[in-house]
Order: sequence, then structure tokens, then C-alpha cells
Amino acid sequence: MIPRLLRIFRAFALPPVWVAGLIFLVTPLGGAHAIEAGMPNPPASPTVVKVGVFLADILDLDEVNETFQVELITVAEWDDPRLAFDPAVEGTETKLFQGQTQFNEVFAGWWPQLVIINETGAGDTSAIKIEVRADGRARFLEARNVTLETPMKLQPFPFDRQTLEARMVAFGNDSGQVLLEVNERMLGATKEYAMENGLLNIAQWRLLKLDMEARLSNQRYYGESKPISEFLFTITLQRESASVVWKVILPLIILVLLMWSIFWMEVDNLSDRLNVAFIGILTIVAYQFLIEGSMPRKSYFTFTDTVLLYSFVVMCLSVLESLVLTSMCKAGHKAAAQRVDHVARWAFPLVYFAGLTLSYFYYVIRY
Repeated sequence: MIPRLLRIFRAFALPPVWVAGLIFLVTPLGGAHAIEAGMPNPPASPTVVKVGVFLADILDLDEVNETFQVELITVAEWDDPRLAFDPAVEGTETKLFQGQTQFNEVFAGWWPQLVIINETGAGDTSAIKIEVRADGRARFLEARNVTLETPMKLQPFPFDRQTLEARMVAFGNDSGQVLLEVNERMLGATKEYAMENGLLNIAQWRLLKLDMEARLSNQRYYGESKPISEFLFTITLQRESASVVWKVILPLIILVLLMWSIFWMEVDNLSDRLNVAFIGILTIVAYQFLIEGSMPRKSYFTFTDTVLLYSFVVMCLSVLESLVLTSMCKAGHKAAAQRVDHVARWAFPLVYFAGLTLSYFYYVIRY
């Protein structure tokens, strides 16, 4: 082959340096070999991958941005006969590839790239490894610190219960290629760890339950109308509402009760009655600014928002009642004004607490 190339290059009168370079490029290297055909593809159609997620810790929950941060250990197991080997030849029953360097540079087999589709950012992988047994059974483990975005139902705040989701798919594979199933052993181990370890409970939240589910999703992640196998990991938390109740709601109710002292003042003493009422109104406005910083900007009202607004309206009605009584006194109907004020002593509390009760049942029981 090389003599033939020399005759061609001599005919075109190419410089010797060019001739040497071209011969080097077209001449095959003796030690080079092709990548084994089919290894980057799943070993079967479909390849069943048993997935489990171990919840190591719940780090943070942000209601404003509707995100939560967790430490997860993902385990995936599948069979790949192409990875089988002779233990006598290899000198081991299990091949181990651990760390980013070995995983990226040494391991040449196929593995399911499990992607959490509601993850925000790249996350932080702290450990990764693949174990391959002699019969071709493979086990993938990855420990990650991830921040996930999930919709939250905050209408009953502060008596709400949140179900946080981690939705995982095999990247680039439809259900005909990769089928995800729940690893029941991992589910049991995670629940047992959660019950025995109180570190999973973060401030103002109590862990209720964990669950895993494998299902088919019709969302077109890859542009094709093919079902995608999806793994769903859910964390259910109950908010510890005592802090908000004692620091916000109960002081607000006591403030409204104190404001009703105006009903025992003289009906024609408008100045003192308005002073007390406006102090209460300004305090509620301050409460609204206090709550606004810790609540997401939602179009709907929460239970706490309703209590604040309802208390504000009741206090404004008490101001209107004082103005009406003053007008009645100026018109010479002081006795009638006193009777109206006496009725207001009982009507305002009844209406106020009835409204609070209805709001509680509407938001907390309904949601």
C-alpha cells in the first residue's frame, strides 16, 4: 500500500514532509481496536432496573420558592450478561468501580442514567460506584445532595401537610428500552431508618411517611410520543403549627378581644374609642408585613391570610360602629346608641369566632 502511495505523491510532486504526514494519517495503527459493539445500549428490550432511594437527611424546606433540599442515596440494580466474567480468571467474585475517575474512565459498560427531572441546579455528588458480579448482575450506587422543586398546597397554613416529590427517569430511554421497578428492600430500609432516626425531622416539620412508586408517564420528555418509565419518591411532612399559633394567630385574637373594650366606653367618647381601634388596626397591618416575608407569593389565600384579613375587617367595622353611635348621640338618640353598643358587645365576638371556625373548616378540613 505504501509504495502505491509514494508513486501517487511523486506524480503530484508533493514535498517530502507532506508525504510523510499523509502516510502517517492513512496508515492504521497496529494496537488500535474498535469499541465493543452494543455495549452502550441496554442489554435487553426492555431492561428491568430495580430502583430504590434511601433518604439520608432532609436539610431544608423553602415554602417561598417551593423547594426542598435532601441527601439521597440512589440504588439501581439490573442484569447485563455482557458484563459476566470468570471469577477464576479475574481473581474476584465482584468487580468494583468507585469514584468519579474509575466510573468515567474505567467502566465501559451500560448503566441507567437516572435523572431527577424536578431537580434545580446540578446537585452535589459525594460518592458513586458500580458493582458487577460474575453472572453479570450490576448494582449502581450514588449519594447526592439535591435541591428539588415541587408544588406545595399552602392553603391550610400553618396546619398544612406537604407531599414532596422526587421524579426520576432513565435519561434518553423510553419504557420499551428501560423499565423502572421499585426495590422493596430499599423501601423497607428507608422507612425503618426514618422511624428510628429523628434527624430526618427538620425545624417546624414532622416526617409522616415515605413511599416509592414506579409508573408510566405520558409526558414527552424526548419529543416522541412514547411512554416513559418513571420512578416517584414521595416524602410526606406535617407542619408543627404550634410556633405560628402561639406567635401570630393567638396574639392576634387577643388583640382583637382587647380592642372590643371600646364597647364599654361612653358612646359619645369618640376620641378614646377611635384611639383604641386604630392601634389595633395598625398592629394588624404590622402582622401582615411580618407574615408576608415568610409566605410564597400566591394568588390564593391561606388560613393565616384569611384570619389577618378577617380581623382587619372586624376592627374596621368597630370604627364604623363608633362613628354611627356618635352621630346618634349628636342627633339626641343617646339611649338608642347605648342599646346598639350593648348588642355589639355580644354580636361582634359571635360573628368573629364564627368566621374563624368556618375558615378553619374550609381551609384545614377541605385541603
